[in-house]
Amino acid sequence: MSQFRFTAKDILEKEFKTSIKGYNQDDVDKFLDAIIQDYEKFHETVERLEQENQQLRREVKRAQEQKPKAPTAATSPVGSTNYDILQRLSNLEKEVFGRKLYE
Repeated sequence: MSQFRFTAKDILEKEFKTSIKGYNQDDVDKFLDAIIQDYEKFHETVERLEQENQQLRREVKRAQEQKPKAPTAATSPVGSTNYDILQRLSNLEKEVFGRKLYE
């Protein structure tokens, strides 16, 4: 994913210079290990949400393709369902791509 600056591997392999009054290297390593674990979970969550987003888009497309040309009383629930799916897509996009796009 090109939108992220670092991968878990980048964090793991990062080397820091040492100095006389530097940080305790073991403390830094433990903290970075925790960050790596969180980062990997974050990446997995984003991947899962992107896959769900794609699936919902396919469902919306199929529903739109199956929609009858002439409006009937039966189309009202379908329109409501489509609206619900589109709302879920919107919510997923906000979670995946950040709320800043929607502000």
